[in-house]
Amino acid sequence: MRFCLFVNIGECVIPKSLLMEIDSVNKGGSYTGLVVPNSFEMNPLLQSSSFVKDQKIPYLDVSGRRFRIGTLEHQKVIIVMTGLSMLNAGITTQLLLSLFNVKGVLHFGIAGNANTQLEIGDVTIPEFCAHTGLWLWQRYGQGPENELPLESNGDYTRKIGYLKFSDYNNDTSTRNKEFGDNLLNSVWYQPEEVFPINAEPEARQHIFWVPVDKDYYALSKKLEGLKLENCINSTTCLPRDPKVARVKRGVSANMFIDNGAYRKFLSDKFNVTPIDMESAAVALICYQQKIPFIAIRALSDLAGGGSAVSNEASIFATLAAQNAVIALIKFVQLLHS
Repeated sequence: MRFCLFVNIGECVIPKSLLMEIDSVNKGGSYTGLVVPNSFEMNPLLQSSSFVKDQKIPYLDVSGRRFRIGTLEHQKVIIVMTGLSMLNAGITTQLLLSLFNVKGVLHFGIAGNANTQLEIGDVTIPEFCAHTGLWLWQRYGQGPENELPLESNGDYTRKIGYLKFSDYNNDTSTRNKEFGDNLLNSVWYQPEEVFPINAEPEARQHIFWVPVDKDYYALSKKLEGLKLENCINSTTCLPRDPKVARVKRGVSANMFIDNGAYRKFLSDKFNVTPIDMESAAVALICYQQKIPFIAIRALSDLAGGGSAVSNEASIFATLAAQNAVIALIKFVQLLHS
C-alpha cells in the first residue's frame, strides 16, 4: 500500500518510503537551510572540509531537487540548489520549509554590482531585498498624474516609483514635452502580495522591501575584515583585497542585468548594491513563513557598468562564488558560537 503526501492525477508525489526518510531526518533536530542558485556556486561549499555529509542519509531527492544533509562547522545543515530564477528559488525554498525542520535560511551566491563604492570580489549582505520585476506597464499618453488600472481597488500603486523609457532615448531633441516620444512609455514598480502564516488566510498584504532577520544582520557585522580570495590564478588578481560589506538594499528579478543605464537607474532610484535573480524570492518565502533569513552575495561583475567589452562574470564568477562560500562558512561559525 502506498501513502501519498500530495496527490496528482492518482499518482503519489511523495511515497511513504521517502516520507519516512524525511521524518527520520527531522527527528535529528532542527537544521539551518543553505539555499544556493547554481552548481558552480554550490560546489565550493560541497568541496570544503568544513562540510561533512550525513553518513546515514546524505541526501534526499524530492520534486527534482536534491536536499543534501550534513553538518557545516558542527551545525546541522540542509543544502539545496534552486536553479536559475525567482520561480525556481521560491518553489525550492517553500519545499525546504514544508518538508524539513528548518530554523533559519542562509542564501548565498554571486551577483552583479550597482554600487560604485564596491568592487568585484566584495561580498555584500543587504539589510533589505526587493523584487524589481513586478511591473504595471502604463499606456502611452499617460503619466504620473494618471491613476493606474485597478489602483482604486488596491491592486496596483504609484507609491514605489516608475521607469520612464523616454528618459533613455539616444536622441532627446524630438521628445514630446508632455508625454515623451517613446511608445513604451513607463513601467511602475509594484509590491508583492504576501500571505503570512500568522495572518488570516487569503487576506493579502503587500510588501516591496523585505527585511532580513535583524539578529542575523547584526551578527553579520562580525564578518567585516574577513580574509577573502583575491586571485583567480598567478596572473589574474583583483586590484585590491576584497571585503565584506553590509549594505542597505539588494534587488532581484528574472533578468540578467548587463546594461549600464539600467544599473545606474537601480542605483539612483533604489540605492541598491547586489543585483541577482533569486534572493528576493527566498526572502519573500521566508518572510511569509516567519523563518529567519539572510542573503550573502559576492559581486562577480558590474552589471553593465564597467569599461570591459564583455561582462566580467565570465572571468570572476568562480572567484566570487568562492568568496561567498568563505563568508557563509564564517557566518555559520558565528551562529554556532
